[in-house]
Amino acid sequence: MDLKKLVEPESIAVIGVSLTNPFNPANIIYSKNHYHYKARTYGVNPNGGSIYGQKIYTSITEIPDKIDLAVLAIRAELVPAALRECISKGVAGAIIISGGFAEAGRKDLQDEVVKISREHDFPVIGPNCIGIYSHPLIDTSFAQNERLIYTRRGNVSLISQSGGILLDLIIKLTQEGVGIARTVSVGNKAVVDEVELLKYFKNDNRTKVIGMYLEGFNAERGRLFIEEADKLNKPVVMFKSGKTPSGLKAVSSHTASIAGDYMVFSEVLKGSRAMEVETVGEFVSFCEAFSYYPKTAINNNICVISVSGGHGAMAADCCYTAGLNNVAIPSADQDKLRSLLSKNIQAIASLSNPLDLTGSTGDDDIYVTTKFFMDKDYVDCIVLLLLPYVPHLSSDIGARIAQLVMEYKKPIITYMPHVDKYGIFVDGFEANGIPVAHSVSGAITMAKGLARRRL
Repeated sequence: MDLKKLVEPESIAVIGVSLTNPFNPANIIYSKNHYHYKARTYGVNPNGGSIYGQKIYTSITEIPDKIDLAVLAIRAELVPAALRECISKGVAGAIIISGGFAEAGRKDLQDEVVKISREHDFPVIGPNCIGIYSHPLIDTSFAQNERLIYTRRGNVSLISQSGGILLDLIIKLTQEGVGIARTVSVGNKAVVDEVELLKYFKNDNRTKVIGMYLEGFNAERGRLFIEEADKLNKPVVMFKSGKTPSGLKAVSSHTASIAGDYMVFSEVLKGSRAMEVETVGEFVSFCEAFSYYPKTAINNNICVISVSGGHGAMAADCCYTAGLNNVAIPSADQDKLRSLLSKNIQAIASLSNPLDLTGSTGDDDIYVTTKFFMDKDYVDCIVLLLLPYVPHLSSDIGARIAQLVMEYKKPIITYMPHVDKYGIFVDGFEANGIPVAHSVSGAITMAKGLARRRL
């Protein structure tokens, strides 16, 4: 199925707009897209009329413009007839926001949606979903703009069965400075599912990283998902629920998912290019790392450079838990590096891994130390643990370190407290292509993600 007009429509029709209730989901979707997004937006209500000074059409067939995408927010039993009208109009595809299908015991209605779609090669997202976000064209979520976080443009695209989880992930990624390319909430995924979307995002130039929240697979689709993920040269990060008996029961009632044998699937997944994560925090860290280094995979050898011994000790514990190797630094290299450091830290710096340059260090020592290990084959990735209250650290450090990434083509990950007061330090790294974690564990988890990647 061709999904391009669904993800990048030039025109949309919102079916189900109310003439009396401004908080109706269809009205929120209509208003949001009419005023804030580029796709030409039309409203449909069988009674016609107008809202906000705009004409509301009695049927999608009455709209004089060509319609790329229909968004249906109407009672479930009305959906099949509305889909047939969309097809007769020549619409390219539909999003069914409405619930009340298989997840509510109406498998017959969902089967009819599938039958209509298959007969006419008509792609459908949903039902029981919040649809697609694809800035600057559309946003079919029925959450009002003032209740959402401002999303920065980026290269991470998200696929989620849950609309609520999707919005949570967008917020968490945005708070970490990660930009979003597109998002798709698939809900019951009666027609278009994660396999179809992997095929689409494979060729989407804006998408460099694919993050997924899944509750289960339809029959045979788990195997096809792994096959499709293995064809991608883009990282795929997956977080799955429905791993336990109670979780399985919950997802079945939520999106009518078939979780299957999770343990079998998880073991098979370990041999694929898709990376399963255990927590939402791990999901965010993996996506963040790949958003900056989408074509990077590393071995396990990590060098931690800190300005605080305590932070270095925390990082060492995190590396052990993550299965990463705090690579041993040869004594000859320690002696060589010590000779390159400034006089005020030569005698007090600890140069075994993790390194502690102490709070007396500054930009020059951090740069010299980082460059020293960027040139060592036994180091695959450097994690910098920096504190903005170190007196000799300046906001130029991010730009200086970024030069080393470009020169050596080796990833660097930074920890810096995420506080508004220190934004200039964080921006110095992120604006120059280096990810910044807000916790030591988050920085190490990013390195873990790069080490999990299979090219």
